[in-house]
Amino acid sequence: MSRLHVVSGKGGTGKTTVAAALALALATEGRRTLLVEVEGRQGIAQVFETEALPYEERKIAVAPGPDGGGVYALAIDAERALLDYLQMFYKLGGAGRALKKLGAIDFATTIAPGLRDVLLTGKACEAVRRKDKRGRFVYDAVVMDAPPTGRITRFLNVNDEVAGLAKIGPIHNQAQAVMRVLKSPETAVHLVTLLEEMPVQETVDGIAELRAAGLPVGGIVINMTRPEVLDTGEVDIAANGARRGIAEALAEAGLHGGRRGAAGVKWADGLIAPLLEEAREHAQRVDLERAEHAELAGLDLPTYELELLPEGVDLAGLYRLARDLRKQGPI
Repeated sequence: MSRLHVVSGKGGTGKTTVAAALALALATEGRRTLLVEVEGRQGIAQVFETEALPYEERKIAVAPGPDGGGVYALAIDAERALLDYLQMFYKLGGAGRALKKLGAIDFATTIAPGLRDVLLTGKACEAVRRKDKRGRFVYDAVVMDAPPTGRITRFLNVNDEVAGLAKIGPIHNQAQAVMRVLKSPETAVHLVTLLEEMPVQETVDGIAELRAAGLPVGGIVINMTRPEVLDTGEVDIAANGARRGIAEALAEAGLHGGRRGAAGVKWADGLIAPLLEEAREHAQRVDLERAEHAELAGLDLPTYELELLPEGVDLAGLYRLARDLRKQGPI
């Protein structure tokens, strides 16, 4: 069985970008990776700057390096997945297509959200187990851009509920097969967070829920990290003892408003207050981020950090993030 990486995170943490970077990072040395979208947002297409993904696996990128493997992508549609399911287990064929025309498929997936999640997870797990004609797994890894942290446990665990409701038959067997994949050592659920209070707390809560459900937690990806320019001690020194020296340095650097001597230093002194305020805000942010980082470290899980790209995440930035993930070790 190939390895399944499930990527979740609070909204706004960049989980789709991280999932895409992870797929690229895993597709090295000629390996094939499938990147799966289950939320219908076409976020993967946007990140890779390509057209909307159809309900079929399509190659969208090549990993960096002379022997880079391929990244394939699939946007799973619950209705199409249900048609596949009906054909696979009940051989409905044309009857299934007739049900779609009558609106029965859309009705079923709308009134039963749990059924939708069963279909989405089932399709992803089928890709994990699939083999080619020579008996080799088609993909070395499957990366799922999964729902947000707040509902990831229920999303992954829905097949357990279905298996309990349907005691026998193909539905029961399919649900159990999916859970065998999701709870196997070859599966890992990774959570993406920022060094902010709400995303970190949601990550802590999500990990506790995943563990309680017996689902395998992988690592934590701290996204959009920023460098520490000044620490609190340096800000205090600047504020309390070096104001005059800073003004003189600014004047010597040419920031004197055209004035010379003491007048120039006095003019530069007027620039210091807003600069020091920015420095204080930076130091406060650093202190808060250190505290959040310490809370994540207490979870005793592998942690990976990706820096904030000031220019935004374009395709070049995505490859950069993939390289950073590979440098930090296996994930």
